[in-house]
Amino acid sequence: MTATPLTRTDIDHIGRGYDPVATRSSSIHSDCYRDNRFLAVEREQVFHRTWQFVCHEEKLRQPGSYVTASLQGQSIFVARDTGGGLQAFYNVCQHRGHELLQGEGITSTITCPYHAWVYDLNGSLRRARRSELIENFRDNDIRLQAIQVEIFCHLVFVNLDPDASTLAEQSGDLAQEVTTYAPDLGELTFAHRLSYRLKANWKAVVDNFLECYHCPVAHKDFVTLVEMDTYQVKTHGIYSSHMAKAGRTENQAYGIDNVSVTDHAVWYLWPNTTLMRYPGRGNFMVWRFIPVNAEETYEEFDFFFETNTPTDAEMEAIRFIDDVLQPEDIGLVESVQRGMQTPAFNQGRYLVDPQGSGMSEHGVHHFHGLVLDAYRRACNP
Repeated sequence: MTATPLTRTDIDHIGRGYDPVATRSSSIHSDCYRDNRFLAVEREQVFHRTWQFVCHEEKLRQPGSYVTASLQGQSIFVARDTGGGLQAFYNVCQHRGHELLQGEGITSTITCPYHAWVYDLNGSLRRARRSELIENFRDNDIRLQAIQVEIFCHLVFVNLDPDASTLAEQSGDLAQEVTTYAPDLGELTFAHRLSYRLKANWKAVVDNFLECYHCPVAHKDFVTLVEMDTYQVKTHGIYSSHMAKAGRTENQAYGIDNVSVTDHAVWYLWPNTTLMRYPGRGNFMVWRFIPVNAEETYEEFDFFFETNTPTDAEMEAIRFIDDVLQPEDIGLVESVQRGMQTPAFNQGRYLVDPQGSGMSEHGVHHFHGLVLDAYRRACNP
């Protein structure tokens, strides 16, 4: 389905006051946080054209293993075929469009639950019941529609855009940064998931994530864990890095006795994925912000640890996120969304500093530039 086109007037309105130089720029207009027309364009120009996280590669190591996902209305699955190749397809039978697989698991073939057409894991049609009764039907002519899939830093990503360059090519030095801070990522295993439903636009959630200007005000415990004077934010193409020393002294967030990781290493990856390494044992987190509608977002927060059962210390860290940090942030972004409903706020200034500290909002400015670029592509495909 084609989204309602944005006009140049729409784009000019949203970007009026935005300047490529953050120190003299205003933020993008609040209308794009409230109007479903913009979300329709974001689905086509952003989420259906960017690399989206599916799972850790551990779920797809065994031949026959598969994982399904929904990408803004598009049902897909990723599978390891019997020859060891990694494949990704739209999760749609070529007979009548029924979804083929649910959830995750292991299978040698794919049988459609509607009319029992059978496919191999490489997407080829193996058998169509009673097809011998009709004319000009050739199994070899029918295949599942493939999509791009890539393992990036031991994480599986897919992209619905057949012309998109690889995530490794698009993201520059990101893989090197992640593997430097998390060299054990390939050995970590899925251990826990948190999920939330927020009454706020997905961009408001990203905005909040990309700056720690609010941290000393809203996250009193967090700023005792992270050494704010070491916090640095750098922007690069489709990602930004957020680095600080952390977990080296006693704090009010969670226990840090005998930890092996003493860095707060966080990356934002356009458009809606964050990759994180917190103080503790070997760990990694993938956090996604998934639009539900213009004013509602679903969050999924996956934890990967050295073992599939979190230790007591890791559960304490998870509880800090779930019971303290997330409620604080959810309250903030939902309040921002309500404020955007009033006539009293349309745009604000970015508070930035030349040092690129965590207290600076240049990461938000960078994100807004990527959003505006996507809107412009809608007008100039």
